[in-house]
Amino acid sequence: MMNVFSGKLIKKILLIAVIVYVAITFINQQKTLDSYNAAKKYNEEKLEQEKEYQERLIAMQENINSTEYIEQIARDKLYMYLPNERVYIDRSKQ
Repeated sequence: MMNVFSGKLIKKILLIAVIVYVAITFINQQKTLDSYNAAKKYNEEKLEQEKEYQERLIAMQENINSTEYIEQIARDKLYMYLPNERVYIDRSKQ
């Protein structure tokens, strides 16, 4: 009688141990999967930002040799103006 009871008890303990092990493993895998998904989302957002930056650079590259761009840079960065061009200085911004 004692052997039958011990055998059933051991089987129940083993079954509970296996269930606990599977549950812990599942929880740990879920945490790992969540961190991978968060990293994937971050990398996708970063990739999208870099694509937008690349598009801006391409647009700038296409306009860099245009007369309008050269004039704008000369005005903004070098404070150069065309002859007979009137320049107004807003003193409130200084």
